[in-house]
Amino acid sequence: MKDLIKRINELAHKSKTIGLTESEKEEQQRLRQEYLAIFRGNMKNTLMHVKVLDEEGNDVTPEKLKEDQRKTKYIN
Repeated sequence: MKDLIKRINELAHKSKTIGLTESEKEEQQRLRQEYLAIFRGNMKNTLMHVKVLDEEGNDVTPEKLKEDQRKTKYIN
């Protein structure tokens, strides 16, 4: 992931200074999409382990999230 971010930043810097070739623009888009897919996957994984409680300690986790968490338990 660090190498991915490093390359994205290199291309962004080059884009702002001297510009990118067509192949570099395509690479930049591909890398950004790859980064977003990884980020979304990590976020979804984090949410699968979240329980929301109110001040009194009652479970107020949204039903959609609870449903997704139950589905994930059966898959894993």
